[in-house]
Amino acid sequence: MRGFESSLPIALLRARQATAHKFKPHTDAAGLTQPQWRVIRALAAGEALDVATLAARCVLMQPSVSRLLKGLQDRSIIETVAGTDARRRLLRLTDEGQRLFDRIAVISEAVYRDIEAVYGREDLARLVEMLVRLREVAESLPDLPHEMPELS
Repeated sequence: MRGFESSLPIALLRARQATAHKFKPHTDAAGLTQPQWRVIRALAAGEALDVATLAARCVLMQPSVSRLLKGLQDRSIIETVAGTDARRRLLRLTDEGQRLFDRIAVISEAVYRDIEAVYGREDLARLVEMLVRLREVAESLPDLPHEMPELS
């Protein structure tokens, strides 16, 4: 078995924590959780999204998204709009939500510039491409059986 420090899941978790830590003070100052910020970021692209699509894009469980949406709606950051199918609920940023996104995005871009200054813009772009490819490969692999092997 690979050593603990060479474990892919541990290395990914540590990299995620180290980078998320750089963005967290700015979302905290805005009274947002990291998942709420991901929702705002996803909606800032301008397209109204349904809850399932939003959950998938933000890498969140759908029940978690439903709970955090209420908080964002209560703060008038997002609003519900009717979809083409009257039963389908779509969400989008309000003007207030867009202003909040714009304020945090400036700081977020500064954090990205700091990371790129040390890590390298091309290296960061390549890393993101490699992580996308890793996810695609992992998702394409069959799951192993859930049974534990017998040890003799």
